[in-house]
Amino acid sequence: MNNSAETLPYLSAALLDHLSIPTADLVDEIERQISGQRRGEVWCAPKAVVQPGDDRYIMATLGVASTPPVLATKSLVVNPRNAGRGLPTLNSLITLLDAETGLPLALVDGNWVTEKRTAALSAVAARRMAASDASSLAFIGCGVQARGHLEVFADLFPLREIRAFGRGAANRDALCEMARARGLEAIPCDTPRQALEGADMVVTSVTLVPRPTPFLDANWLKSGSFTVMTDQALPWLAETMTRFDRIIVDDLEQEKTMARPMIDPATAAGDLTGLVCGDFAGRENAHETTAFVFRGLAVGDLAVAGLVYQRAKMAGVVAA
Repeated sequence: MNNSAETLPYLSAALLDHLSIPTADLVDEIERQISGQRRGEVWCAPKAVVQPGDDRYIMATLGVASTPPVLATKSLVVNPRNAGRGLPTLNSLITLLDAETGLPLALVDGNWVTEKRTAALSAVAARRMAASDASSLAFIGCGVQARGHLEVFADLFPLREIRAFGRGAANRDALCEMARARGLEAIPCDTPRQALEGADMVVTSVTLVPRPTPFLDANWLKSGSFTVMTDQALPWLAETMTRFDRIIVDDLEQEKTMARPMIDPATAAGDLTGLVCGDFAGRENAHETTAFVFRGLAVGDLAVAGLVYQRAKMAGVVAA
Protein backbone atom coordinates (compact mmCIF):
# COMPACT_ATOMS: atom_id res chain seq x y z
CA MET A 1 0.00 0.00 0.00
CA ASN A 2 1.29 3.50 -0.85
CA ASN A 3 0.44 5.88 1.96
CA SER A 4 0.44 9.64 1.78
CA ALA A 5 0.33 12.21 4.53
CA GLU A 6 -3.46 12.25 4.20
CA THR A 7 -3.87 8.47 4.61
CA LEU A 8 -1.00 7.56 6.95
CA PRO A 9 -2.41 5.40 9.77
CA TYR A 10 -1.70 6.30 13.40
CA LEU A 11 -1.36 3.38 15.81
CA SER A 12 -2.47 4.85 19.13
CA ALA A 13 -1.90 3.39 22.59
CA ALA A 14 -5.57 2.38 22.80
CA LEU A 15 -5.39 0.57 19.48
CA LEU A 16 -2.13 -1.16 20.44
CA ASP A 17 -3.58 -2.29 23.77
CA HIS A 18 -6.55 -3.69 21.88
CA LEU A 19 -4.21 -5.90 19.82
CA SER A 20 -3.33 -7.75 23.08
CA ILE A 21 0.11 -8.86 21.91
CA PRO A 22 1.49 -11.42 24.41
CA THR A 23 4.58 -10.45 26.42
CA ALA A 24 6.51 -13.46 25.13
CA ASP A 25 5.90 -12.35 21.52
CA LEU A 26 7.42 -8.92 22.22
CA VAL A 27 10.45 -10.43 23.95
CA ASP A 28 10.94 -13.07 21.25
CA GLU A 29 10.76 -10.46 18.47
CA ILE A 30 13.38 -8.28 20.15
CA GLU A 31 15.65 -11.32 20.54
CA ARG A 32 15.14 -12.20 16.87
CA GLN A 33 16.07 -8.73 15.69
CA ILE A 34 19.05 -8.57 18.06
CA SER A 35 20.33 -11.80 16.50
CA GLY A 36 19.60 -10.29 13.09
CA GLN A 37 22.20 -7.61 13.74
CA ARG A 38 24.88 -10.31 14.04
CA ARG A 39 23.67 -11.90 10.79
CA GLY A 40 23.79 -8.61 8.90
CA GLU A 41 20.01 -8.42 8.50
CA VAL A 42 19.36 -5.54 10.91
CA TRP A 43 21.18 -2.22 11.12
CA CYS A 44 20.94 0.39 13.88
CA ALA A 45 22.67 3.70 14.46
CA PRO A 46 23.82 4.82 17.92
CA LYS A 47 21.18 6.97 19.58
CA ALA A 48 21.53 10.72 19.03
CA VAL A 49 21.10 12.99 22.05
CA VAL A 50 20.63 16.76 22.36
CA GLN A 51 20.58 18.44 25.78
CA PRO A 52 19.81 22.17 25.43
CA GLY A 53 20.81 22.84 29.05
CA ASP A 54 17.33 23.70 30.31
CA ASP A 55 16.52 20.23 31.76
CA ARG A 56 15.16 18.93 28.45
CA TYR A 57 16.54 15.62 27.13
CA ILE A 58 15.96 15.16 23.40
CA MET A 59 16.82 11.88 21.70
CA ALA A 60 16.40 10.03 18.40
CA THR A 61 16.94 6.42 17.30
CA LEU A 62 17.19 4.83 13.87
CA GLY A 63 16.87 1.15 12.98
CA VAL A 64 16.34 -0.84 9.77
CA ALA A 65 15.20 -4.47 9.46
CA SER A 66 15.09 -6.90 6.57
CA THR A 67 12.14 -8.94 7.91
CA PRO A 68 9.76 -7.21 8.04
CA PRO A 69 11.36 -4.64 5.72
CA VAL A 70 10.82 -1.55 7.86
CA LEU A 71 12.77 1.54 8.87
CA ALA A 72 11.87 2.94 12.29
CA THR A 73 12.87 6.33 13.62
CA LYS A 74 11.88 7.49 17.09
CA SER A 75 11.96 11.10 18.26
CA LEU A 76 11.63 11.70 22.00
CA VAL A 77 11.52 14.67 24.37
CA VAL A 78 11.80 14.42 28.16
CA ASN A 79 10.81 17.65 29.90
CA PRO A 80 10.13 17.83 33.66
CA ARG A 81 8.18 21.06 33.09
CA ASN A 82 5.46 19.00 31.40
CA ALA A 83 4.18 17.98 34.82
CA GLY A 84 3.04 21.56 35.38
CA ARG A 85 1.18 21.39 32.08
CA GLY A 86 -0.66 18.21 33.00
CA LEU A 87 1.35 16.27 30.41
CA PRO A 88 3.56 13.17 30.63
CA THR A 89 7.21 14.00 31.27
CA LEU A 90 8.22 11.88 28.26
CA ASN A 91 6.59 12.10 24.84
CA SER A 92 7.70 10.41 21.63
CA LEU A 93 6.63 9.35 18.15
CA ILE A 94 7.82 6.56 15.86
CA THR A 95 7.73 6.87 12.08
CA LEU A 96 7.72 3.65 10.05
CA LEU A 97 8.87 3.59 6.43
CA ASP A 98 9.15 0.76 3.94
CA ALA A 99 12.87 -0.09 4.12
CA GLU A 100 13.01 -0.86 0.38
CA THR A 101 11.14 2.09 -1.12
CA GLY A 102 11.24 4.64 1.69
CA LEU A 103 7.49 5.16 1.40
CA PRO A 104 5.68 5.92 4.68
CA LEU A 105 3.81 3.06 6.38
CA ALA A 106 2.53 4.36 9.72
CA LEU A 107 3.00 6.57 12.75
CA VAL A 108 3.14 4.73 16.08
CA ASP A 109 2.60 5.98 19.64
CA GLY A 110 6.20 6.21 20.84
CA ASN A 111 5.30 6.27 24.54
CA TRP A 112 3.58 2.88 24.27
CA VAL A 113 6.50 1.40 22.34
CA THR A 114 9.07 2.89 24.73
CA GLU A 115 7.34 1.35 27.75
CA LYS A 116 6.96 -2.06 26.13
CA ARG A 117 10.38 -2.26 24.52
CA THR A 118 12.23 -1.14 27.65
CA ALA A 119 10.61 -3.83 29.79
CA ALA A 120 11.06 -6.40 27.02
CA LEU A 121 14.77 -5.55 26.67
CA SER A 122 15.10 -6.10 30.41
CA ALA A 123 13.30 -9.43 30.02
CA VAL A 124 15.73 -10.53 27.29
CA ALA A 125 18.56 -10.06 29.79
CA ALA A 126 16.56 -11.48 32.71
CA ARG A 127 15.88 -14.73 30.85
CA ARG A 128 19.63 -15.39 30.96
CA MET A 129 20.86 -13.48 34.02
CA ALA A 130 18.17 -13.97 36.69
CA ALA A 131 17.30 -17.11 38.62
CA SER A 132 14.42 -18.88 36.87
CA ASP A 133 12.61 -19.29 40.21
CA ALA A 134 12.90 -15.60 41.19
CA SER A 135 9.78 -14.76 43.22
CA SER A 136 10.39 -11.27 44.64
CA LEU A 137 10.89 -8.04 42.69
CA ALA A 138 11.91 -4.65 44.10
CA PHE A 139 11.22 -1.36 42.37
CA ILE A 140 13.13 1.87 42.91
CA GLY A 141 11.02 4.33 40.96
CA CYS A 142 7.33 3.53 40.52
CA GLY A 143 6.29 5.29 37.31
CA VAL A 144 5.56 4.14 33.78
CA GLN A 145 8.65 1.96 33.46
CA ALA A 146 7.98 0.23 36.77
CA ARG A 147 4.45 -0.63 35.64
CA GLY A 148 5.74 -1.94 32.31
CA HIS A 149 8.35 -4.10 34.03
CA LEU A 150 5.84 -5.47 36.52
CA GLU A 151 3.60 -6.57 33.66
CA VAL A 152 6.41 -8.29 31.76
CA PHE A 153 8.23 -9.87 34.72
CA ALA A 154 5.00 -11.18 36.24
CA ASP A 155 4.35 -12.99 32.96
CA LEU A 156 7.83 -14.53 32.81
CA PHE A 157 8.71 -15.35 36.44
CA PRO A 158 6.86 -17.04 39.34
CA LEU A 159 6.49 -13.77 41.25
CA ARG A 160 4.85 -13.78 44.66
CA GLU A 161 5.89 -10.38 46.03
CA ILE A 162 6.95 -6.88 45.04
CA ARG A 163 8.50 -4.10 47.12
CA ALA A 164 8.12 -0.50 45.96
CA PHE A 165 10.04 2.66 46.82
CA GLY A 166 9.56 5.97 45.02
CA ARG A 167 9.47 9.70 45.56
CA GLY A 168 5.74 9.98 44.97
CA ALA A 169 3.29 8.06 47.17
CA ALA A 170 0.62 8.12 44.44
CA ASN A 171 2.77 6.24 41.90
CA ARG A 172 4.01 3.84 44.58
CA ASP A 173 0.50 3.02 45.74
CA ALA A 174 -0.74 2.61 42.15
CA LEU A 175 2.07 0.14 41.44
CA CYS A 176 1.20 -1.81 44.59
CA GLU A 177 -2.46 -1.94 43.57
CA MET A 178 -1.48 -3.18 40.12
CA ALA A 179 0.55 -5.97 41.77
CA ARG A 180 -2.29 -6.91 44.12
CA ALA A 181 -4.67 -7.10 41.16
CA ARG A 182 -2.36 -9.82 39.82
CA GLY A 183 -2.56 -11.70 43.11
CA LEU A 184 0.86 -10.60 44.36
CA GLU A 185 1.78 -9.36 47.80
CA ALA A 186 2.81 -5.70 47.55
CA ILE A 187 4.93 -3.94 50.17
CA PRO A 188 5.27 -0.14 50.04
CA CYS A 189 8.72 0.74 51.41
CA ASP A 190 9.88 3.83 53.29
CA THR A 191 13.56 3.46 52.37
CA PRO A 192 15.37 2.13 49.30
CA ARG A 193 17.36 -0.27 51.46
CA GLN A 194 14.14 -1.83 52.76
CA ALA A 195 13.08 -2.48 49.18
CA LEU A 196 16.38 -3.91 47.96
CA GLU A 197 17.43 -6.21 50.79
CA GLY A 198 16.50 -9.81 50.09
CA ALA A 199 14.88 -9.20 46.68
CA ASP A 200 15.55 -11.76 43.95
CA MET A 201 15.27 -9.11 41.23
CA VAL A 202 15.47 -5.32 41.21
CA VAL A 203 14.34 -2.71 38.68
CA THR A 204 15.55 0.88 39.04
CA SER A 205 13.88 3.49 36.84
CA VAL A 206 14.71 6.75 38.60
CA THR A 207 13.89 9.91 36.65
CA LEU A 208 17.04 11.23 34.96
CA VAL A 209 15.98 14.86 34.60
CA PRO A 210 17.21 16.60 36.63
CA ARG A 211 20.20 14.31 37.11
CA PRO A 212 19.77 12.22 40.29
CA THR A 213 22.23 12.27 43.18
CA PRO A 214 23.44 8.67 43.73
CA PHE A 215 21.74 7.04 46.72
CA LEU A 216 21.63 3.30 46.01
CA ASP A 217 24.25 0.98 47.52
CA ALA A 218 24.84 -2.28 45.65
CA ASN A 219 26.04 -3.85 48.90
CA TRP A 220 22.38 -3.94 50.02
CA LEU A 221 21.64 -6.53 47.33
CA LYS A 222 21.07 -10.20 47.98
CA SER A 223 23.71 -12.62 46.71
CA GLY A 224 22.48 -14.20 43.48
CA SER A 225 20.08 -11.37 42.65
CA PHE A 226 19.58 -9.72 39.26
CA THR A 227 19.24 -5.96 38.82
CA VAL A 228 17.96 -3.98 35.84
CA MET A 229 19.07 -0.34 35.69
CA THR A 230 16.99 1.47 33.09
CA ASP A 231 18.37 4.76 34.43
CA GLN A 232 21.96 4.37 33.20
CA ALA A 233 23.08 3.44 36.76
CA LEU A 234 23.02 7.14 37.69
CA PRO A 235 21.24 6.55 41.05
CA TRP A 236 23.84 3.95 42.10
CA LEU A 237 26.93 4.78 44.15
CA ALA A 238 29.74 4.11 41.68
CA GLU A 239 32.13 2.83 44.34
CA THR A 240 29.70 0.01 45.21
CA MET A 241 29.30 -1.35 41.67
CA THR A 242 32.14 -3.83 42.28
CA ARG A 243 29.51 -5.77 44.27
CA PHE A 244 28.29 -7.22 40.96
CA ASP A 245 29.94 -10.36 39.65
CA ARG A 246 28.69 -9.73 36.11
CA ILE A 247 27.43 -6.57 34.41
CA ILE A 248 26.32 -6.19 30.81
CA VAL A 249 25.30 -3.05 28.90
CA ASP A 250 22.93 -2.78 25.98
CA ASP A 251 25.44 -1.87 23.27
CA LEU A 252 29.22 -1.63 23.64
CA GLU A 253 29.61 0.27 20.36
CA GLN A 254 26.96 2.80 21.35
CA GLU A 255 28.71 3.30 24.70
CA LYS A 256 31.91 4.28 22.92
CA THR A 257 30.09 7.25 21.34
CA MET A 258 28.65 8.55 24.61
CA ALA A 259 30.28 11.43 26.48
CA ARG A 260 29.85 9.72 29.85
CA PRO A 261 29.97 5.92 30.20
CA MET A 262 27.28 4.37 32.38
CA ILE A 263 29.82 2.12 34.12
CA ASP A 264 33.57 1.61 34.03
CA PRO A 265 33.97 -0.03 30.57
CA ALA A 266 36.49 -2.49 32.04
CA THR A 267 33.76 -3.99 34.25
CA ALA A 268 31.36 -4.86 31.42
CA ALA A 269 31.25 -8.56 30.56
CA GLY A 270 29.69 -7.71 27.21
CA ASP A 271 26.47 -6.42 25.71
CA LEU A 272 22.98 -7.67 24.92
CA THR A 273 23.87 -8.90 21.43
CA GLY A 274 26.73 -10.99 22.83
CA LEU A 275 24.44 -12.36 25.54
CA VAL A 276 21.67 -13.34 23.10
CA CYS A 277 24.12 -14.83 20.60
CA GLY A 278 25.82 -16.95 23.28
CA ASP A 279 29.22 -15.26 23.33
CA PHE A 280 29.21 -15.56 27.13
CA ALA A 281 26.98 -16.84 29.90
CA GLY A 282 24.58 -14.55 31.66
CA ARG A 283 24.97 -16.47 34.92
CA GLU A 284 27.47 -19.18 35.80
CA ASN A 285 26.21 -20.13 39.26
CA ALA A 286 23.37 -19.43 41.68
CA HIS A 287 25.47 -17.07 43.80
CA GLU A 288 26.45 -14.65 41.04
CA THR A 289 25.00 -11.17 41.48
CA THR A 290 24.27 -9.77 38.04
CA ALA A 291 23.12 -6.53 36.44
CA PHE A 292 21.92 -5.16 33.11
CA VAL A 293 22.57 -1.43 32.63
CA PHE A 294 21.14 0.35 29.63
CA ARG A 295 20.28 3.57 27.83
CA GLY A 296 17.85 2.07 25.33
CA LEU A 297 18.42 0.39 22.01
CA ALA A 298 17.16 1.35 18.58
CA VAL A 299 16.69 -2.36 17.84
CA GLY A 300 14.10 -2.52 20.62
CA ASP A 301 12.03 0.30 19.13
CA LEU A 302 12.45 -1.22 15.66
CA ALA A 303 11.39 -4.71 16.75
CA VAL A 304 8.31 -3.63 18.72
CA ALA A 305 7.14 -1.03 16.18
CA GLY A 306 7.58 -3.49 13.31
CA LEU A 307 5.73 -6.22 15.20
CA VAL A 308 2.75 -4.05 16.14
CA TYR A 309 2.47 -2.82 12.55
CA GLN A 310 2.37 -6.41 11.27
CA ARG A 311 -0.21 -7.40 13.91
CA ALA A 312 -2.32 -4.35 13.06
CA LYS A 313 -2.34 -5.45 9.43
CA MET A 314 -3.32 -8.98 10.43
CA ALA A 315 -6.17 -7.59 12.54
CA GLY A 316 -7.38 -5.49 9.63
CA VAL A 317 -6.73 -2.26 11.51
CA VAL A 318 -4.20 -1.18 8.87
CA ALA A 319 -4.77 -1.89 5.21
CA ALA A 320 -2.42 -4.53 3.80
